Amino acid sequence: MNSKQFFLAIDLINWIMNKNLLKMIKLTEDQIREVADNLDCGLRCFYNTKTGKIKSVINTEEWYGGDMEPWEEDLKELDENFTDYIEFDNLETHESFEIMEDFAERINDVQLQKKLFHALSNKKPFRNFKWVIDNSGEYREKWFDYKRTRYRQAVKDQIERLNNFEENV
Repeated sequence: MNSKQFFLAIDLINWIMNKNLLKMIKLTEDQIREVADNLDCGLRCFYNTKTGKIKSVINTEEWYGGDMEPWEEDLKELDENFTDYIEFDNLETHESFEIMEDFAERINDVQLQKKLFHALSNKKPFRNFKWVIDNSGEYREKWFDYKRTRYRQAVKDQIERLNNFEENV
């Protein structure tokens, strides 16, 4: 079984066995921060329903050809115990774009705001937004803080949806 088949199997098994898998998910703020930061870095994050531990691994669909050796042990654990894990979803492209738009709407610097909206309205909006932000002085750190907060909220929202689903099953 290759890694793509492995992750498809996890998704299918999770969907089929949700009633048996789901328990009230309770993450600490540190775990929420860890999941959000790792998702932002492009990793896949899993919650072990038995131990309450988080496991993050390389996203083989996005890092094709990457060095798998550092991830082998964790991938093996996930493969052998896939029914014990629930995967956190990463943000969709449109959700990431919305976060950039929301940030641009909230800033007070009208000139920078115009540059950000211009970057978002052209080809390659993610790259252009990043370039403008990286050259925006104090707003660069404000952007990272804002994005971090939104990623953490997205993780909390997923936990709430999963817990609500369990209550209704």
